[in-house]
Amino acid sequence: MPKVKKSSSVQTSISRYFGGESNTSLQFSGGKLKISSVDELPAKRAKLSEQELDSEPPSSCSQKEPNVTSNRRGGSLCSSTLEKLKGFTSAAKPSDNTDTQEDIGVNTPGSSKDICQRRGGIPPREAPDQHKFIGLQKLEGCEDEERKEDAAEQRSCLSQFAKAAGGKGEKGAELGPLSGPCAPSKGSKSTSTYTPMEQQVIQLKQQQKDALLAVECGYKYRFFGDDAEIAAKELNITCHLDHNFMTCSIPSHRLFVHVRRLVSHGHKVGVVKQTETAAIKASGANRNALFTRQLSALYTKSTLVGEDVNQICSLEDVDEGSHGDVMVDPPDSFLLCISENWDKLRKQLTVGLVAVQPSTGDVFLDCFPDGSSRSELESRILKINPVEILVPSDLSEETCRLLLSVTNGSFQADDRARVERRDSAQFEYTSAINTVTQFYCRSQQEDSRSLWRVASFESPVICCLGPLIQYLQEFNLERVLRSESSFQRLSCESEAMILNAATLRNLEILNNQTDRGVRGSLFWVLDHSRTPFGRRLMRKWVSQPLTDLQRISERQDAVQEIMESDSPILDSVKSLLPRLPDLERGICSIYHKKSSTQEFYLISSHLSRLGLQLQSWIPAIRSQTRSVLLRSVLLDTPDLLAPAHTFLNVLNEKAARSGNKTELFSDLSGFPVLQERTKQIHFVLSEIQEHLKDIRMVLKAPTLNYITVSGQEFLIEVKNSLSSTVPSDWVKISSTKAVGRYHSPLLVERYKKLQQLREQLLLDCQREWTDFLDQFGEHYHTMKRAISHLATIDCLFSLAEVAQQGGYCRPKVCEDQPQIMIRDGRHPAIDLLMGEQNQFVPNHTDLQGDGKRTMIITGPNMGGKSSYIRQVALICIMAQIGSFVPASEACLGLLDGIYTRMGASDNIYKGRSTFMEELTEASEIISRATERSLVILDELGRGTSTHDGIAIAYATLEYFIRHVKSFTLFVTHYPPLCELERMYPDHVSNFHMAFLLNETHISSDTKDGDVQPEFITFLYNLTEGAAGQSYGLNVAKLADVPDPILCTAARKAQELESAVEARRRSKKRLTEMWSIADKPSLLQWLQSNS
Repeated sequence: MPKVKKSSSVQTSISRYFGGESNTSLQFSGGKLKISSVDELPAKRAKLSEQELDSEPPSSCSQKEPNVTSNRRGGSLCSSTLEKLKGFTSAAKPSDNTDTQEDIGVNTPGSSKDICQRRGGIPPREAPDQHKFIGLQKLEGCEDEERKEDAAEQRSCLSQFAKAAGGKGEKGAELGPLSGPCAPSKGSKSTSTYTPMEQQVIQLKQQQKDALLAVECGYKYRFFGDDAEIAAKELNITCHLDHNFMTCSIPSHRLFVHVRRLVSHGHKVGVVKQTETAAIKASGANRNALFTRQLSALYTKSTLVGEDVNQICSLEDVDEGSHGDVMVDPPDSFLLCISENWDKLRKQLTVGLVAVQPSTGDVFLDCFPDGSSRSELESRILKINPVEILVPSDLSEETCRLLLSVTNGSFQADDRARVERRDSAQFEYTSAINTVTQFYCRSQQEDSRSLWRVASFESPVICCLGPLIQYLQEFNLERVLRSESSFQRLSCESEAMILNAATLRNLEILNNQTDRGVRGSLFWVLDHSRTPFGRRLMRKWVSQPLTDLQRISERQDAVQEIMESDSPILDSVKSLLPRLPDLERGICSIYHKKSSTQEFYLISSHLSRLGLQLQSWIPAIRSQTRSVLLRSVLLDTPDLLAPAHTFLNVLNEKAARSGNKTELFSDLSGFPVLQERTKQIHFVLSEIQEHLKDIRMVLKAPTLNYITVSGQEFLIEVKNSLSSTVPSDWVKISSTKAVGRYHSPLLVERYKKLQQLREQLLLDCQREWTDFLDQFGEHYHTMKRAISHLATIDCLFSLAEVAQQGGYCRPKVCEDQPQIMIRDGRHPAIDLLMGEQNQFVPNHTDLQGDGKRTMIITGPNMGGKSSYIRQVALICIMAQIGSFVPASEACLGLLDGIYTRMGASDNIYKGRSTFMEELTEASEIISRATERSLVILDELGRGTSTHDGIAIAYATLEYFIRHVKSFTLFVTHYPPLCELERMYPDHVSNFHMAFLLNETHISSDTKDGDVQPEFITFLYNLTEGAAGQSYGLNVAKLADVPDPILCTAARKAQELESAVEARRRSKKRLTEMWSIADKPSLLQWLQSNS
């Protein structure tokens, strides 16, 4: 251990960075660092607000230690900073210091002694924290007024930067510059001075307080402060101390990978780029200043649009289908904005929402009343599946609980939606309508019409649209909302079947209930799409079945023609779809003017190829296709894709593939600015080439030519043996043992000019490229319509592939005849999962609106009751999607909705018990179901006592039979409910799942005779009549419950059944005896019951 010296130097206090009343100081003496402390190093740091700083009395010069007021809310030191401080410390020992402090020797590797030796004796800098400035130490001392004002100004600036990470849970406060009477004495060097780069980062952070900033520094991007620690943790890279901040870096060419990874973990990421080039800066007035940097883009989960996050590196990568470790975008990346409006008079909550997908241009809006359970909002969230949700800061508690359950419902953090809270004032109607008016009210007449149409939306929708516009303007993605014609109503009861949140969940329509994945869901069964945009449309079809009979028939006709047609034209169209890029996202990226040259060429070349190919097939399409839907989309698409040819012909393919914008346009006649700049560059190049003749004469080397080495052009290479012939005013650029390389004075001047012109050309090309993208964007809506046609074709081919599986039929859908008639129906997902073993047992269903419309289904546990009722619902949904169904025959009436109450689970986030969850769902079904609805109730009433459960189930089922009159499938284990068949024989039927039973027997091996549970063989066949028992002990046996428990349970069940039977006999005898009126009859009754 190095010898510890007693210090007499002026001390610099660091006690301001720790909580409590500890007196800890940092001492510099002879280039060595010592930490003195009366107390141990605390784990928490004081959290000083500006108000507390200003309210403290001024300190005098004689004060050795500032009296720091501790705020109990202070954040703790970040782990990395604490480790670095501990690195400077060792065992404490008493000191002779007049302040009665303890000197701590340095004996740790990497300590200040080592650092001082490496830095030539300069004392190490204070260990910094991250970029959240909670507060700064009170400035003390007897400085002049000017220095105090400067310090206060810097403190204000830093505290503003400090609040940058306010919503991200940062853990520390940034170290401010040392100042006051305890600053180092004369001759000491201040170690907390911020470098120009750090000051620039502080200013940028003030503007983007809630984002992780990736700052371009030459060939890499750097994170600073807390941003660096967060990025290092998420990206698994090294974070280290550099001057006053922790920092980490990523290479420029990997920016898009790392940004996507940070965004996938829920962070908002800002990309800061240099706005000056070296050559232009060298010729400017600020040639000695720092490079100017500005925020170029912001990214969140829903706003991944732009070159920085573009995974298309080259056309070959896409063609080969190799994306490496690049994260693939989810099928949908919706940004959802929610507003609430409470009507005090009617005591009614109205919810408005607007969902926009900036990457594809889809915009949905809706306005609807909702109850305390927020079931309507939940169903829409499940359909939209947003990755980011925008809400006001004063959101109701019930909605907050719903969002909490939705965001935490995913098993992986990457899949969880990001919730962004905004100022509630933005969601007020007056503020929102002002924002909407300013956005749509332009000089153009078309925008005025858009304003008039948008202003006609419901006020809750306006309250969503205003904040959404402001939010997207931060990302420069607001253009997607410019055309109100792209707005679609999310749920229109006249056009789509109602599938609420419980139905989507219970029937596993979009995701399974096991791991929330797609496998096993109805969407998994139907999705055989070949394109990303086709997959998105299929998801919409599955979640919104049609209620328009004509549209259903058109889809069925198209699917049937694809199946049965021998025409080669359909096979040719099908062959165009595979390996297509995501054209929908591509044209939207172009529309936002954020597309790279590679992406633009990729998208436009595929659009052009598709258009030309379909155009050449028009005669064959007209003669060989009969389906109205197929003919319309195939014949309409070529004309909509025509503009792509024009834009593609302007580009130089080689330059577009490589991203070279200076040679991007093959014909510069339409770009006069580029034409002029190119002429200037050619003129300078001609001067340089002309100067070569003079150089040859001077050096007497007729064959001399310029060379280029390490990017340096126009070098004059001269052998060292001939260096005497080189003029004295030439500038030596580089040399080797054999040769020297020079620039003449004219070359220095001309080369500098050439570099300036080239960089100016790059800027000009970027402006022209942006204008070029803007011109393409004028055709965005027609292109989007064409891609929508291609998605429709993809979905029809997908449904045809499903229909070609064995045992599928085309269902007959009737509008005027309410019925559900299915012959040999199968569960589509279970049937597919079981493969070709053909073990699934099909079942019939026959419900008539004017006849028997209610089925009471009983039977043993695990007998297949839930699978059966699910298969009926799924077959109805598939029929109204336009798909073929897994049955030998099906005749179905149009349903306006399917409502389900299944399963038993509480909802902790919503604060509802299991039974409360059951009854809440049942209540919503009662209020929403109609005569044209299918209602599925699975074991209603089992969450409470037997008598209450039977009573509630009985009353609910009777209400559906008598009043609602919907198609009802009621699964129960309560035998008394089967009596409803006798009360309503025209409308109710009892059914059970068939089984084989081995009766219980008394074992002779034991003294008491153990009762063994019955053994059940499931037949999975729906049979008329009610089942006498549920045989739950059989399931317990299948679950490997220990035999002693099974025997005890079987004996207890037998005792209970005997007791119930005895009570029944007693009641029957009492009734018979009470009816006896004479003695002979009494004697006869006694004799028969003796």
